[in-house]
Amino acid sequence: MGEPALRFPIFITGGSGLLGLNWAAHLRELGTVTLGLHHRDVALSGTRSVSCELDTLEAAMRTLAKAEPALVVHAAGLTSVEHCEADPELGRHVNVSLAGNVARAASQLGVPLIHVSTDHLHSGAQPLADEETPLVPLNEYGRTKALAEAAVLEAHSHALVVRTNFYGWGTSYRHSFSDTIIRRLRAGEPLTLFQDVHYTPIHLEAQRAAIFDLIASGVTGVVNIVGDQRLSKYEFGLKVADRFGLNKDLIRPGRITEQVGLVRRPHDMSLSNARARTLLGRSLGDVDAHLALLKQQEEHGLAEELRKL
Repeated sequence: MGEPALRFPIFITGGSGLLGLNWAAHLRELGTVTLGLHHRDVALSGTRSVSCELDTLEAAMRTLAKAEPALVVHAAGLTSVEHCEADPELGRHVNVSLAGNVARAASQLGVPLIHVSTDHLHSGAQPLADEETPLVPLNEYGRTKALAEAAVLEAHSHALVVRTNFYGWGTSYRHSFSDTIIRRLRAGEPLTLFQDVHYTPIHLEAQRAAIFDLIASGVTGVVNIVGDQRLSKYEFGLKVADRFGLNKDLIRPGRITEQVGLVRRPHDMSLSNARARTLLGRSLGDVDAHLALLKQQEEHGLAEELRKL
């Protein structure tokens, strides 16, 4: 479903990140994928790459012109909560200004746009926030992402803005949450995971399939693309251990409320995917199904390919 209606080539900003590389690893079999790179050069077999300059509208137009895309995925951003808090000017430039430039460039070129947002937009006062829940970001990262959504929708009226929290196989320089859990447990190292932080994670392949089905159906606006299951970081770690046959006794329960010096964060980042399920006419999948897919990807060699980057 969805993929036959996709138009190639596809251009992905933030091409050296988790989302860009995992999506490209699948899409390279279907058509031309161009990864937009900035500070880090990577070479993923079966894909193209271009230098990605987005600091002005003119630069973004030149970047997109080099890729000649039929679809743009904007996944570039400053995702470190601590870094955004320490340097809010940089956070706003990268997360807001660049997003606006990409959206305006894609709009002027008449190219559909997928903008990747976050689940850090709410206060965490209630679980399973939907697309209409008021935005009350608690930190500078969340504020920049909220502003980015507004900038993108103003510049590109047909953009699809995706609120999400994802995991998948990472690289030598960038690990996902699931990578960290698996690596530590395989090394026999204990780790502490929070019992009081809840979210609705989704595997990158399940996420990509859902998003592209929506794009193929002409869906625009804000949509939550997350898994069907709300759980704590601690509960997620136990499920990872079970799926990969690792010692879950090494996972210790902790509480974020007992941590000192952390930038303020929402303790419940869970999102409702009810709108997405209605639009798609199907489930997006639970954690057990997604972890089975993660393990299958390792068995088929994707994890090793990405680790070598």
